[in-house]
Amino acid sequence: MSSEIKNLKDLQNTEYSLKKLFDDAEDFLPLLGTDYVELYVGNAKQSAHFYKTAFGFQSDAYAGLETGMKDRVSYVLKQDKIRLVLTTSLKEGGEINEHINKHGDGVKIVALWVEDATKSWEETTKRGAKSFMEPTREDDGDNGYVIRSGIHTYGDTIHLFVERKNYTGVFLPNFKKWESHYNPSPVGLKFIDHMVGNVGWDEMNKWCEFYAKVMGFAQIISFDDKDISTEYTALMSKVMSNGNGRIKFPINEPAEGKRKSQIEEYIDFYNGPGIQHIAVATNDIVATVSEMKNRGVEFLYVPENYYDDLIERVGNIDENVEVLKKHGILIDRDDEGYLLQLFTKPVVDRPTMFFEIIQRKGAQSFGKGNFKALFEAIEREQENRGTL
Repeated sequence: MSSEIKNLKDLQNTEYSLKKLFDDAEDFLPLLGTDYVELYVGNAKQSAHFYKTAFGFQSDAYAGLETGMKDRVSYVLKQDKIRLVLTTSLKEGGEINEHINKHGDGVKIVALWVEDATKSWEETTKRGAKSFMEPTREDDGDNGYVIRSGIHTYGDTIHLFVERKNYTGVFLPNFKKWESHYNPSPVGLKFIDHMVGNVGWDEMNKWCEFYAKVMGFAQIISFDDKDISTEYTALMSKVMSNGNGRIKFPINEPAEGKRKSQIEEYIDFYNGPGIQHIAVATNDIVATVSEMKNRGVEFLYVPENYYDDLIERVGNIDENVEVLKKHGILIDRDDEGYLLQLFTKPVVDRPTMFFEIIQRKGAQSFGKGNFKALFEAIEREQENRGTL
């Protein structure tokens, strides 16, 4: 079978499975995709340098004193369809500093691209969401205008709705094009596949119900402590998705175990619920991971014996197993195909936020067969930190 026919078949299978999965999602809140993810950080300039150097993001836009922003500075980085915003306060006090003092560097805003930000706010708030930002028109002269609105979610995490159909500017009003002579080449990251939230004990169902009722999401997968456990720790997780499948939010909570789980460790150091990791897609995970390692990104260690019976577990794959073993890349299969994935170590000083690199070859699942190996790898890191 030619690669073109195989890819078309994979696409058709994916579209069919997504239709089946999301028939029960009430799409009163149509989402076009992830617009941007904003992190509050202690030093935006230095964080931008890290994400450019290590992750291959490109300079995109900037806002600060030079653009009329008096209280904060933001650097916008872009790679294919992924847009990161790194924001630091320019003054003492205020909500940015409070967020950083409490959580360390971390995700504050997950901005969702919508056709109508006013309707999005109305639909979610009338269903019980707490308003963060009423629909606000932001004008930018000849570039047109953007309308944004927002709601609170778990912890201090915010969802903004961004309507930019009448806007031609670089990013948002008060931002200018960020010109830089230093732009390391991209590493092959394409788009955000999903974003995982950690919540406290017995809070998973509460927040899954929030996404179902307030945002019209459907639960597509559920994992309990029998699925996600090792000798020492356990957790539970449910995956919520919007109607078109472009936005997927797994929600994790701790489960009883002999020792402190990764979710408990996260909540202890983050001081509450928040975004645990951002999963970013690539079309060539070997090339992406290899380049990221060359640039200093640290990944979790996977023991070589994981690969001893790999083909028996997952069936035939296109990739060379020895190459996957060299990089510690995990593989899992579902009814629709297989996926390859690998997780970085935390990218901030606190053991909180990290990234997942994922390549899907038909599979629509989340690597259930890798959970034991993954969480044993995380436990080794916890043991090194003395927090297991």
